[in-house]
Amino acid sequence: MEGVIMATSRAFDAWVTCPSPNPKARLRLFCFPYAGGSASLFRTWADDVPPEVEVCPVQLPGRESRFREPCFTRLMPLVHTLGEVLWPYLTLPFAFFGHSMGALISFELTRYLRQRGRTLPQHLLLSAHRAPQLPDRQPPIHHLPDALFLEELRQLNGIPGEVLDNVELMELMLPLLRGDFAVAETYVYREDSPLPCPITAFGGLEDEEVNEEEVGAWHEQTTSTFTRHMMPGDHFFLVKHRLALMPLIAQELTQILARTTG
Repeated sequence: MEGVIMATSRAFDAWVTCPSPNPKARLRLFCFPYAGGSASLFRTWADDVPPEVEVCPVQLPGRESRFREPCFTRLMPLVHTLGEVLWPYLTLPFAFFGHSMGALISFELTRYLRQRGRTLPQHLLLSAHRAPQLPDRQPPIHHLPDALFLEELRQLNGIPGEVLDNVELMELMLPLLRGDFAVAETYVYREDSPLPCPITAFGGLEDEEVNEEEVGAWHEQTTSTFTRHMMPGDHFFLVKHRLALMPLIAQELTQILARTTG
């Protein structure tokens, strides 16, 4: 059974890769990837955010430096583990960014922190995921036979065709991809009061998985301010339209810094 890892500095080093440590930081941005994604998605983000921000990409088990570790297959055990691992390091004001599965992690992790009376993020930046109270319009795929699962992945247009066609590589990646999709697809939303954190939600104008209305419905999850940005591109605008996305994220972080001054 997936349990909670006790927080230690060694555990934190495994979970968070900080490519550009910033001793002068006034704000930490913890970044959570989409299904099958990894911390390397965010390795250059420090170049595009305000200099007072320390970018802290989260490395989930089962990928890159943690390839040999079993990945999680359910959201709440992952969230509980993250809550304990990250808690001692939430010593600066912080924000969460999450894309697709990462948005769901960010949201439930914030609710976990609130439930335990802990410090909450200054802001949630949630990307390419419908508001959690809405039903999933897409049928689950994590349980499909390999051939059908790979075909569904191809339709999502997030993994290059040459990778999907590499049989040996996909044999290595399939457990991770199935696990991540299971994390998102088995999630069951629980009714609770809205969060006090401001939320900014991003969506792709050509995203067939998440439409503009579903992105906008995140406003129900906050009692504070809500902003929606619709980006060019499909579900993976995070990668394909990064140059359009990063100025908006930098703008939001600048506003957070202004609120937390003094």
